[in-house]
Amino acid sequence: MARSSASSRPTEKEPGRFRQLWQVFKMTRRLDKRAVPYLIAVVILPIIASILVGIFTSDGNGFVIAIWVVAGVLLGILLGLIVLGRRAERAAYGQIAGEPGAVGAVLRSSLRRGWRGNEMPVAVNPKSKDAIYRAVGRPGVVLIAEGPKSRTNRMLDEERRKVSRVLPNVPVSVLHVGPDKDSIQLHNINRSLGKFKNTLTRAEVVAVSNRLSSLSGSQLPIPKGVDPLRVRPQRMR
Repeated sequence: MARSSASSRPTEKEPGRFRQLWQVFKMTRRLDKRAVPYLIAVVILPIIASILVGIFTSDGNGFVIAIWVVAGVLLGILLGLIVLGRRAERAAYGQIAGEPGAVGAVLRSSLRRGWRGNEMPVAVNPKSKDAIYRAVGRPGVVLIAEGPKSRTNRMLDEERRKVSRVLPNVPVSVLHVGPDKDSIQLHNINRSLGKFKNTLTRAEVVAVSNRLSSLSGSQLPIPKGVDPLRVRPQRMR
């Protein structure tokens, strides 16, 4: 009876692509008041431009005008999806900005291809919850501090010395994510990583990442307050 009752329950279907887009749009509109004007502009302007180009270059040929209009609509939809994705990501990160573990969420979910990072910090201040994260890519090793510079600079120096001691020929760079004026915001982490100059090959990136992972030892606990990131606890053996 238990099996028959379980099998008779309707399975929950995942929302379709259009429903997911609508949910993302509603979330972005709620958190970002300027998202709707941006989306309207990037969708409408290509359509208007294509209509004008079609009228002035088609010599009255309706088929050519229609082709230009279709091209403008497709371009507008494409640009709208790109803008929606970026604004949604920015709005979502704005919700967890300042929370312990926010940098780890970025490294876990949206790190660009070619980079290796971990949501677990390599150093944590148990009192202030400030943390240092590490990403490895073709520019070398990048240490990302989460917290004010006045509290994280010493932790950064210690981690930089550790990495330089193990990998003396690998460049070590630093990023700050925090309340300081010259610090970067969460949604700018990937852009900032892309500004560093490449010095390693892809094979060397893998070797450096494996070397650092083998020396990290046991993982540090995630700072308290990282619940919005839905981090799964480790299983006890």
